[in-house]
Amino acid sequence: MTTEGGLGPAAAAFLTYARIEKGLSPNSLSSYSFDLKNFQEFCASRGITSIPDAGELRSYLDSLYAQGLSSRSIARHLTTLRNLYRFLLNEGRLGEDPTALLSAPRQWQNLPKYLNSQQVVDLLQAPDTRRPNGVRDTAMLEVLYACGLRVSELCLLRLTDMNLDLGFLRVTGKGNKQRMVPLGTKAQEALREYLSKARSSLLKSGSSPFLFVTARGGPMTRQGFWKLLAGYGRKVGIFQNLTPHVVRHSFATHLLEGGADLRSVQTMLGHADIATTQIYTHVVRARLRSVVDRHHPRN
Repeated sequence: MTTEGGLGPAAAAFLTYARIEKGLSPNSLSSYSFDLKNFQEFCASRGITSIPDAGELRSYLDSLYAQGLSSRSIARHLTTLRNLYRFLLNEGRLGEDPTALLSAPRQWQNLPKYLNSQQVVDLLQAPDTRRPNGVRDTAMLEVLYACGLRVSELCLLRLTDMNLDLGFLRVTGKGNKQRMVPLGTKAQEALREYLSKARSSLLKSGSSPFLFVTARGGPMTRQGFWKLLAGYGRKVGIFQNLTPHVVRHSFATHLLEGGADLRSVQTMLGHADIATTQIYTHVVRARLRSVVDRHHPRN
């Protein structure tokens, strides 16, 4: 199986397509680039100069298993390859898609980690609101929990994305898809406090289109917020694996515990497929168990 120029130019063309035409996020592009670089290095080590066929693809997956990668990581590599080969097939560079013959490794479905209600309260009260950055951090935590945002969505919010009068945020998610997410009362209060008392102090005499800024005047970064969140977690005794995604999981879990339906949660999380949201069905099952226990005459 061959295509003009070999694997390197094909991978470069695919990444250009993913960036320009599909509008994938920088994080997704970074993952694709990493996986394809690993794939190219494998092919170079085996002297493979054309587009690998099904047998060579199986050998590559076997090498990933031999490296001790988890099933989840191998499945991600396979997804990258499938997207690459589907692109080449649609472009007419290949006559068939050999990745259709490959099976993904079986993955155990881990239940998402989430905070209980008291842990959320403790976390939201952790910042020192006597300082401008503490007021900002409180607003960020309130918005993160109120809206269930991804950390990149939170950090890239702009002033123009916010409507406090109507109580909504316009969020730009994966693939540059936008959605409207309602803001709770506490989040609105925290944002008003931040905008009136802290943001101008952090910017000093500068300006920024971004909602959440640092003392240097730039936007809060994903890495910076991860560190802040971990620090506040340690402060209130949440030591293990506290990430922005755990707060996002807490948002979804607490909504479902409160009676929200799965479709509404899917919309607010920005999941393209309801199957992604179904990782939270453990909450639905627990609620059904509770309903039966409370209302069935034989219980």
